[in-house]
Amino acid sequence: MLTPARGLSDRDLDALAALERRTLAVDGGRLKLEWGTLRRRPADRVQDVLWWDGRLLLGFVGVYAFGGPAVELAGMVDPAARRRGIGSALLDAALILVPGAPGVDAPGARPPVLLVTPRSVPAGRAFALARGAELEHSEHALALAGDPADGPRDPDVTLRAATAADLPVLARVLAAAFGGEVADVARRLAAEVGATDLGATVVVEHRGQPVGTLRLSHDAASGAVHGFAMDPAWQGRGIGRDVLRRVCRQLREQGAYQVRLEVAVDNERALGLYTGVGFTEVTTEDYYALPAGAPR
Repeated sequence: MLTPARGLSDRDLDALAALERRTLAVDGGRLKLEWGTLRRRPADRVQDVLWWDGRLLLGFVGVYAFGGPAVELAGMVDPAARRRGIGSALLDAALILVPGAPGVDAPGARPPVLLVTPRSVPAGRAFALARGAELEHSEHALALAGDPADGPRDPDVTLRAATAADLPVLARVLAAAFGGEVADVARRLAAEVGATDLGATVVVEHRGQPVGTLRLSHDAASGAVHGFAMDPAWQGRGIGRDVLRRVCRQLREQGAYQVRLEVAVDNERALGLYTGVGFTEVTTEDYYALPAGAPR
C-alpha cells in the first residue's frame, strides 16, 4: 500500500535502513538517500512516500529540495518486488509533492525535477528513460575512509561560518565554479546560511579576503562536504587542498568514520584534488531531468 509520510518515525527509518541493505546487497554501490535530511523531516509536511506490504517496506521515494533551482527525487524498490509497478506509483506520488505541482500550495510553476539513479543499476536508467527523462548531468560519489593525506597548512588561510553579509561574494564564487545566475545562487545561499538542517556554510579566507566556500554536514558517523568552490583567481595555489584536509580532519574529530562528497564527472581538476587528498570513487550517479507536466 502506498503511504505518504508526514515526517519519518523511528519505525519508518528502521524499515528504510533494512530496505537499503537489501537493495545494496543486490545492486551494490550506494543510494543517495541523505540520511541526515530524512531523520529531520518535519512532521507537518509530506516529503516522502513509502510502499508497505504489511509490516515490510518494499519501496520508497523522497523529495529533496536543497535550495537550488532543481528538486531531486531518490529512492529504491526491493529487488524482490520489482516489475510490479511499485516504482512508477511511488514516482507519480512524489511528483505531486514537488512545489508547484497540481494540488500543492506553492506559487509559480513546478521547478525542474531530477531523478537520481546509480549508473551501476541498468534498471534505473531504463526506468528514467521510460518516463521520458533525459540525462542532465552525472556525478562521481566519492568517500574518504580514514584520515586525509598529510600536507602543508597555510597560516594565511582561515575558515569561518558564513553570514548574510557574505552572500553576494559567495554567490559570485559559486556561480563561477558551477554555473548559474548569481541571483539564483544567492537565493539558495540565503536559505542555507544559519539553517542547521542543511549544514554549516563556511567561508574560506586568505588574509581576511573571501576566496572560497563550502558546506559541511555531519550525521551520526558520516560527514559530507558540499558545494566546495574556490574563486578562479585563487585556484592552483594549494588553498583548496589545504582546506579540504582541514575540514576532513574536523569531521573525523567529530566522529565521522567517513567523509563523502560528489563531483561532476567532467570536472577532472576537482577530481584530481579529491583523490589526491585520499578520496576514492564509490559509484557514479546519473541525474535525469523528468519532463514537465502532470505525472503519467
